[in-house]
Amino acid sequence: MRRVALLAIAALCLASPSVAQSNWDAIAQAIGKEGSLQPGEVYRVGFPRSDLHVSLDGVEIEPGLALGTWVAFKDTQDGAMLMGDLVLAEEEVNPVMERLLEGGVEVTALHKHLFGDGPTPMYMHIGGHGDPVEMAKTIRAALEMTGTPLEAASSGGEPAQITFDTAAVDQILGHEGEADGGIYKYSIRRAEPVTMHGMEIPAAMGSAIAINFQSTGEGQAATTGDFVMTADEVQPVLQALKENGIQVMPLHNHMLEEEPRMFFVHFWANGNAQDLVHGLRAALDQIAIAGG
Repeated sequence: MRRVALLAIAALCLASPSVAQSNWDAIAQAIGKEGSLQPGEVYRVGFPRSDLHVSLDGVEIEPGLALGTWVAFKDTQDGAMLMGDLVLAEEEVNPVMERLLEGGVEVTALHKHLFGDGPTPMYMHIGGHGDPVEMAKTIRAALEMTGTPLEAASSGGEPAQITFDTAAVDQILGHEGEADGGIYKYSIRRAEPVTMHGMEIPAAMGSAIAINFQSTGEGQAATTGDFVMTADEVQPVLQALKENGIQVMPLHNHMLEEEPRMFFVHFWANGNAQDLVHGLRAALDQIAIAGG
């Protein structure tokens, strides 16, 4: 009897990946683009807004730095959890919101992440719980109302070069980054899990601190991203950023029912990469991070 039970458990363990894989394949078909499986069994699909041209301090912002629409799905016992962030031109906001709400996808926040030299995009944070394929279809229909490039970009041309010392930047920040095209990125997990309805929100679904760099000259970089903070961490982080010459951008929430309550502050700076990361490290030191 015990042997039968063990065989049944083993069969379930072997079956689970194929079930998940079929879900991911169905989501990719519904949303019209293949995504990737991230840590925490999160299926994430990105849509860089390469059609938008946004400048700040004379820097033309690359899509990978701060103009990336993304949606992420995680299996639950009765469907899937959805979270995402849609990068939208202002005139796209209301048609997209209407289509999402019609399809049962929640809008959890709407705001800007950057203050630019000209028009800057809005960021619409979304969430949901239910049939992942139906939610993916709704998102696809909403994105079709925008100028978002919906297909995978062709690999024409060389990516921008990273012209600062990434090893030195890693050492100062105390974390290892990752090159993604011409952008150098960090995703840093908080010490305590962020949960919603008793389910942990993995880093790939928006609970991690994001720090991105784009080269702007030899040894120079523009940096932006967001720090994810509890209420008691907000003021120390703001103080550290201001003391180190890093511009504080919007401060707000991205989610509605997370525990503990999380606040997000976006930032911007352009200068010597190693000088900038010293300031970012000072802010990061005010937050309880995994392994810290």
